[in-house]
Amino acid sequence: MADKADVSGVTTFDKSKLKKTETAEKNTLPTKETIDQEKST
Repeated sequence: MADKADVSGVTTFDKSKLKKTETAEKNTLPTKETIDQEKST
């Protein structure tokens, strides 16, 4: 099994060093009105 990646660092990883981030949805779905408008053009 020499072709497997070395994952020994995962067990000693310190999660407290990570920065807290806020995620925001940027890719919203179009409304029904927008879809109808694009279909009519």
